[in-house]
Amino acid sequence: MEYTILGKTKERISRIGLGAWQFSEAWGVTEYEKAKAVIAKAVELGIKFFDTAMVYGNGLSENMLGKALRELGVKRDEVIVTTKIPGDFLNPDDIEKAVRHSVKVLGLGYIDGLLAHWPPCWHNYPTKVYARALERLVNIGLVRYLGLSNFPVELVESFRNSLARADVEIFQYRYNLVERWAEEEIIPYAEKHSITLQAWSPIAKGALTGKYTPENLPKFTDVRAREAVFHPENFEKVWTLVQLLKKLGEKYNKTPTQIALNWLVMSSPVVVPIPGAKSPEQVEELAGSVGWRLSQEDWTIIDELSRAIKISYSVYYLSYQPT
Repeated sequence: MEYTILGKTKERISRIGLGAWQFSEAWGVTEYEKAKAVIAKAVELGIKFFDTAMVYGNGLSENMLGKALRELGVKRDEVIVTTKIPGDFLNPDDIEKAVRHSVKVLGLGYIDGLLAHWPPCWHNYPTKVYARALERLVNIGLVRYLGLSNFPVELVESFRNSLARADVEIFQYRYNLVERWAEEEIIPYAEKHSITLQAWSPIAKGALTGKYTPENLPKFTDVRAREAVFHPENFEKVWTLVQLLKKLGEKYNKTPTQIALNWLVMSSPVVVPIPGAKSPEQVEELAGSVGWRLSQEDWTIIDELSRAIKISYSVYYLSYQPT
């Protein structure tokens, strides 16, 4: 396993993390023993960076992650656990109540990294008000580091300028080979200010794994089914990249997933992918995405093909025909 440093701290984190959204009804891993087996394999392979959220299973993900780490005998200072508070909760009363409950649900004593999950766009809470309320939690020891997920740079600046002592150490944004908008503003900002960026959906909800083909797309009941990357018009373009990942996988004796994640790791020193896993075998695959590097030539070949792919997010709407 490779390691790097979290933000501007001295905390050591694995170069790839484990996301825990799958421990919820949305993705189907709701049995504790199955979740524990996934987390145990991650710990065994040296993964020290875990991410969850209050809204993942309405606490189920946090609870299973924290319980498993305790039962596995993992020393508290050997892992970094981030969780996220939804934008709806970003008022002073809800922040403290929700975070105290999150600490209880996780059962780890404190939260390493607390990220605002998205801006409070439906409630109009002032940025300086929730920034200061979150910073107070750092001051009293409930939280160690602050972060932002899915915030535009303008709000990031406003948030950081509202803090007195703490700073933003963690970002979390969608970033994968076919959804690269984070490269325009977010990643350069993170690099400039030494902020670790957790890349969520780093294999595009599975679109880059090779599991799906134009003839075998997610079924209607699958949580992926309405994702834009899986619309036939988009996936036809994505499929050309998947074929390249397969070809390069044969060269490096790696899977398409491992090639795609290694490309992300090489793309920026601040990027740390946080893919999910439903089985110990999938964790092994994820861990195998680091500890080696694509050649510069192969990285560039992927880069050029990837840049040519434009995902249309209005495609489902555009497919509606008026009568």
